[in-house]
Amino acid sequence: MPLIQESTYRPPGFMSSGHIQSIFPSIFRKIETDFYQRERIKTNDNDFLDLDWARNGSKNLAIISHGLEGSSKRSYVVGMVKALIRNGWDALAWNFRSCSGEMNRQLRFYHSGATDDLECVVNHALNNNTYDKIVLIGFSMGGNLTLVYLGEKGLLLDPKIIQAVTFSVPCDLKASALALAKPQNKLYMNRFLRMLHEKIRTKMEFMPDSLNDSNYGLIKTFEDYDNRYTAPLHGFSNAEDYWSKCSSRQFIPGIKIPTLIVNARNDPFLSGGCYPTKEASES
Repeated sequence: MPLIQESTYRPPGFMSSGHIQSIFPSIFRKIETDFYQRERIKTNDNDFLDLDWARNGSKNLAIISHGLEGSSKRSYVVGMVKALIRNGWDALAWNFRSCSGEMNRQLRFYHSGATDDLECVVNHALNNNTYDKIVLIGFSMGGNLTLVYLGEKGLLLDPKIIQAVTFSVPCDLKASALALAKPQNKLYMNRFLRMLHEKIRTKMEFMPDSLNDSNYGLIKTFEDYDNRYTAPLHGFSNAEDYWSKCSSRQFIPGIKIPTLIVNARNDPFLSGGCYPTKEASES
């Protein structure tokens, strides 16, 4: 896998800051999604996943996984879908559990290593017998999920899945969590925790005996949140156990198809081990 040692990309002058590049598009980039066709599929544990299709009648399909607290309607996803459509591809943007506008049925939510849900989506697309080629695209958490899935599958990956592209991937979940815990990233951290709290409260309405949000205000970081919710709800002993088992960096050597990882050096969400230079150079 070639490494870009010196990127030729130069951002516009007013967008040289990683913070501006992160915030500006989320506020000002608006793209309509009226072309989507929604489909709901069942999971093996009697839950559901909502899929948004954009079809050209192509034999090529891109499956897109969004980031933490994102959805198929986020501008970065829709922008990618429209680029694919313009180039003659079909696109499938799927929503993680609880991210499609309706709360999921089971106690579990989603997390960075929930490859069973991605596999459910991939198998659904494969079973349609419509596509000759499939590529996987993932953003942030969805990028991590994509890399973990590909590394787990290795040589057993369906041969119709030929390539993958991931962006802004927290390949080292602990490093990313610590980066977001820094004072300069408090704005992002507070926003994520607020959105996650809203989902906890929504699920408490029909699962009051299984969840509570008492003293939620004491949660200040992802370590706090993952220790209290992510780990126990998804079978991990604590945040460290979750981060260790679900960080994609360790799965990269197992990936057997051409895969592009695009991680900007000034990404506020990434640090240290999120840049898998060694693993990439040896791939």
